[in-house]
Amino acid sequence: MIGLKRVYEQPAEADGLRVLVERLWPRGLTKERAAVDLWLKDIAPSAELRRWFGHDPAKWEEFCRRYWAELRLKSDLVNLLRAKSREGVVTLVYAARDQEHNAALALRMFLESR
Repeated sequence: MIGLKRVYEQPAEADGLRVLVERLWPRGLTKERAAVDLWLKDIAPSAELRRWFGHDPAKWEEFCRRYWAELRLKSDLVNLLRAKSREGVVTLVYAARDQEHNAALALRMFLESR
């Protein structure tokens, strides 16, 4: 199972392995408070794609298409996440405010589609 949670929310034991999937460390958050077990910054969208998207819901479908193309080139990281999710609960933690249009959600969709 792959869950999603904002990194600013209270960590819970039910989160299982907490994997930060952001290129940059979340602002104002200590490592202790984040309770991140693994930081996979290289699985995050490229800086160019992130800037282009700008969390604009109108660009969501095209963002997913472009991000998934990037993910196909990162098979080692994708396979690592898939393996971890087979071992137990994995929660992808992210910093974005928009819970319906963010890279962690797009990543989970990609992982679950294959």
